[in-house]
Amino acid sequence: MKLGLGAVGFGPRVRINLDLIRHAESLGFDSAWTAEAYGNDAVTTAAWVLAHTTKLKVGTAIMQIPARSPAMTAMTAMSLDHLSGGRFILGLGPSGPQVVEGWHGVSYGKPLTRTREVIQIVRQILAREKPLEFHGSEYDIPAMGPGTTGLGKPLKSILHGNPDIPIYTASISPNGLRCAAEVADGVFPMMMDPTKFDVAQKPYLEEGFARAGTGKTLADFAVVPGVSVVVSDDLEKARMPIKGGLALYIGGMGARGKNFYNDYAKRLGFEEAAVKIQDLFLDGKKAEATAAVPDELVDAVHLVGPRERIRDRLQVWKEAGRAGHVHTMLIGGGQPEALELLAEELL
Repeated sequence: MKLGLGAVGFGPRVRINLDLIRHAESLGFDSAWTAEAYGNDAVTTAAWVLAHTTKLKVGTAIMQIPARSPAMTAMTAMSLDHLSGGRFILGLGPSGPQVVEGWHGVSYGKPLTRTREVIQIVRQILAREKPLEFHGSEYDIPAMGPGTTGLGKPLKSILHGNPDIPIYTASISPNGLRCAAEVADGVFPMMMDPTKFDVAQKPYLEEGFARAGTGKTLADFAVVPGVSVVVSDDLEKARMPIKGGLALYIGGMGARGKNFYNDYAKRLGFEEAAVKIQDLFLDGKKAEATAAVPDELVDAVHLVGPRERIRDRLQVWKEAGRAGHVHTMLIGGGQPEALELLAEELL
């Protein structure tokens, strides 16, 4: 099992802790990951990290699919792959309707169909076997619809791409996991209980592998869950910022009837808590929603507390790695001592 590091957070200014990233690189971490929501972008930050490291792979977790044309996505991936000497990983995701429609101003449409089509188009561009032509339900290349000139023609990338650039997608829903397993090389579950992989992830991934029809298995596929790590002798204090993040996602990232994170918490066995968190959050009671996040949920999907407690909890992650259920733990948190503890235990 490998270790990755979350390389950028969200806030009023772009902040990248290069000292921490270089420390992770020196400890043997395999990768660093950037992200975007509705502020900083994932590409500029990935380029910055690649330019200031020498061994780390750097990926986007995630580039929002509706924010870019498929061709621009491929152009970005090829450019970063060339400039970094093959260290770039392309992580994509459909995002959610609030961001897609409220920020990018485009229809949310059919997110999984869009994901499949984007990956198909990007792979065609990277392979560079013939000029690009694609006619799907979400993308029509060359464009031939109303308002077009009729002058568009299939083109082949000037830049020679690397068909082996890994492509990961973000998903926690059953259909999203099926899609990832079918068309991608890996998946980012936003949170994961390693003891419940057989219930929450494996069945849907195996269905997607079967749809691919290529003989793909978990051995050919990277599961990269996000895991926050906080080393502290004050367990309750260590849990609080993580509870705040979980409350935001479970309670506020979506509408009452359409919240993928809320549904996922229910599948992990926290149905009553998920309902309560969402009700409180949507009623504007964010502090109460945070307090309603169970300690057991925090401990199921993240690593917090004293060193020995984290070492004990790491055993289930080690077992998940040996079983092939986790390819890379994507670590969140800014403590050098946390990275050192993980490297000591896992690398």
